[in-house]
Amino acid sequence: MEIEQKYDARADFVLPELGGLPGVASAAEPEAFSLHASYFDTADLRLAAHGITLRRRRGGTDAGWHLKMPAGPDGKEELRAPLGRPAAVPARLAALVAAYTRGEPLRPVATLETRRTVVRLYAGDGALVAEVADDLVTGRDIRQDPEADAPARRWREIEVELGTGTAELLKAAGKRLRKAGARRSKSSSKLGRLLGGAIEPPQAARARAARKARLVAAIDNGKGPATTGDAVMAYLAAQVEAVMRFDPKARLGEEDAVHRMRVAVRRIRSTLKAYRPVLAEERTEPLGPELRWLAAVLGEVRDLEVLRMRFQERLGGATPMWLEDLARQERAAYRRMNAALKEPRYFALLDELDRLIAEPPLGQAAERKARKELPGLVTRSWDRMARAYASIAIAEDAEVARHETRKAAKRARYAAELAIPVLGVAAKRVAKDAKRIQEVLGGYQDGVIAMEHLKAAAARARNTSEAFDLGVLYGWERCEAETAQAHLPVTWSQTLGPAF
Repeated sequence: MEIEQKYDARADFVLPELGGLPGVASAAEPEAFSLHASYFDTADLRLAAHGITLRRRRGGTDAGWHLKMPAGPDGKEELRAPLGRPAAVPARLAALVAAYTRGEPLRPVATLETRRTVVRLYAGDGALVAEVADDLVTGRDIRQDPEADAPARRWREIEVELGTGTAELLKAAGKRLRKAGARRSKSSSKLGRLLGGAIEPPQAARARAARKARLVAAIDNGKGPATTGDAVMAYLAAQVEAVMRFDPKARLGEEDAVHRMRVAVRRIRSTLKAYRPVLAEERTEPLGPELRWLAAVLGEVRDLEVLRMRFQERLGGATPMWLEDLARQERAAYRRMNAALKEPRYFALLDELDRLIAEPPLGQAAERKARKELPGLVTRSWDRMARAYASIAIAEDAEVARHETRKAAKRARYAAELAIPVLGVAAKRVAKDAKRIQEVLGGYQDGVIAMEHLKAAAARARNTSEAFDLGVLYGWERCEAETAQAHLPVTWSQTLGPAF
């Protein structure tokens, strides 16, 4: 994780004394480096439009390929690869931005030559708390012809990058630089500064920002002029953004990333169903099967991941052979997921989700005031869940009825979550109640799935000791599933339902 701030400086700027900043005990002697970086992007600068930079840099202490992705106001997550060949983007890094490039080739778009002077700041215990880099930059836009001698742009900038230092240090360093004549840079990257107006936010990103701004303004003024369409599209935009944000993290297998990406996909799908009166079905209906497909791709990984972690916790860290088999299945599912996330089908779905946000297919109900329309739509989802719950007692197959109730609880929860910015506490309580029902049914379902897996593993047991352990775990899971099932009526009795 890279946390830094950039400042513009004139040619005659003098770097101020850096001692005495919070947490700084000493400043090392300046070190000079010559850096050469080639930046790669699509022809229409899709990565730069999302604040992402991909470069191959020679010189300095960290030569190689660097992929930087936004992670908060001053943060970027950086991933690296060895230098390799000059024009061949490492496959691993290319895959991590595939959700943005969507099949478009990555090519050189700019070069930067930097004369860098670095001052390292240390704490009393010798820890590196921050680096201050004074950069003289020469940049060239080579999009038209990478081989041509493109005109150069030159500027000077100061970077303050935290090591083990605190936000207080970052703030104090910035104050000292500004006092010496530097100004906070408007661009968070050198590439952004060089290409400037050529980098345009995607239409979907502009639409997301506009929807959110309208909704926030409507809520802040207290009069509630926000339309139902604004509320629905702001929520959908946030979920599409989450899919994009967790895509590279899921590919890397980061903790909880697949789960959170899958939840965002489910929220989109659920919203398209729960808010049918707001959105025209001729546009949203075709998205259903594609969202279901993506959720299933992610679900295969997530289900195996949950089982493995569940059993590991039960076993206290022991890893018998049957659990290693499960881990191998999980790794294979990850490989299948990564292959699916490179398919044209996935990129086509992302294109349609972008179009959904940029050109929303709003129906007649979308123009009605959100404060008047949302209560009825949330209540409708709740009533659907209530009918599903009531059917458990009379259904021929109670397992199916419980599964349908769990799905209805998720939809009621997400429908209420969407309404929270507009309806406040009342919607938050509905979402909380629906979540409780979902979690109780989820606990039961997790136990059932675990029992099925343990039963299959027992049929392949290598010896009696392994079979005995699997039997013990089966009994444990059955007990927990039955406890969750018994707790369902109690949890239902504690819910109040919508009261708008």
